[in-house]
This record gives sequence, C-alpha cells and structure tokens, in this order.
Amino acid sequence: MSQYFEIHPTHPQERLTRQAAEIVRDGGIIVYPTDATYALGCGLLNGSGLNRIRTIRQLKANHLLTIVCKDLSELSTYAHVDNATYRMLRRNTPGPFTFILRATRDVPRKIAGSNRGTIGLRIPASPIAMSFLAALDAPLLSTSLILPGQEHAMTDPQQMRDVLEHHVDVIIDGGILGSDPTTLVQVDDAIPTVKRQGIGTLNSYE
Repeated sequence: MSQYFEIHPTHPQERLTRQAAEIVRDGGIIVYPTDATYALGCGLLNGSGLNRIRTIRQLKANHLLTIVCKDLSELSTYAHVDNATYRMLRRNTPGPFTFILRATRDVPRKIAGSNRGTIGLRIPASPIAMSFLAALDAPLLSTSLILPGQEHAMTDPQQMRDVLEHHVDVIIDGGILGSDPTTLVQVDDAIPTVKRQGIGTLNSYE
C-alpha cells in the first residue's frame, strides 16, 4: 500500500517532500502534482520503476518519456542544446512546457532509443514539484497520469488513491488539478515548433 501525503499547494511541507523523495530514491514510483496535471514518476535509472509505469499506463515502447529536472543546470547532460535554444528554454522555464530535444548518450537507451534519439524535458513551476525535485536532487523520469482508456489526466487525488494505492509507492495530494496538458514544443536546429498547444504560451522571442 502506498504512502499518501497531503501537501499544501503553495507552501509545501519540506518534511513530507523529503520523505517522498526518499521513497523515490529507494526505487519507488510516485504520483505528484505539476503546474499542469498530475504525473507518474520514478528515478531516471530505475528500470523496474519504468516498467511499472508503462504497465500502469499500458504505454508502447515508443511513447515519449519526459525527464523532469529542478532547473537547467543538468540540461547539457541529457540534451544537445545550442545557445539560442538555451536562451529560449531559460525564458520559458520553469513553466507548463515539455520540450522535445535531441538526447545525449547519457540518456539510457531504453528511454531515448525508441524515440528516434529524442527526449522530453520538463521543469515544472509547481511549488510542490519544485520542493520535491530539490529534495530528490536528481532527475525524474515522468509521464502524465492518464489511465488506459482515458483521454485526460486524473484530477482528484482521492480517486488516485482508490485506484492506484496498490500500484505506486507514494501519492502526493496537492489538491484537485485540471486535466489540460503542457504545451509540447519540438526544437530542431534552434527552431521551436508547437506540436500541441496546452496551458503554456511559448515566449520564443529575445
């Protein structure tokens, strides 16, 4: 049975986000709120956690996965980014965007190999997510919490508890969220292209 933490959406209790981070660090998977929807996550190198997430969501091997980071400091480790792209990312992060970027060799093959060498990069502005990522001090492999047969992400953490408490290790209740996704932006040769318009409005100008 999973741990269930009720955390204040704007003033998160660091004691609880540290406990959640420890569970993920020990190999657990998490349900957590972002600045868009609720998401599922596990450690970047947690192969069994990745398999569990794929089972929960019934994902195909070529489904784009997202690396969620606390800031841009780890960007060059996981994505090839030129100066113009970096400036664009800096203008739009943290925020409700997922950027599709060319992956480096440091990204595990099982994450990037089936996606034509690309990854999703995400730096959420949610206070809870930021507090959790700071405590984790490592990137998180993540995907939106959309269950099989559903078109939109789950919004009510109490329902998540009923459905997922035996399938995940920790659930963070940050209140009811909407189901609108992030804005998905593909970056090719420093040119950003909006592939899916979500709740974020891209600032692509200097």
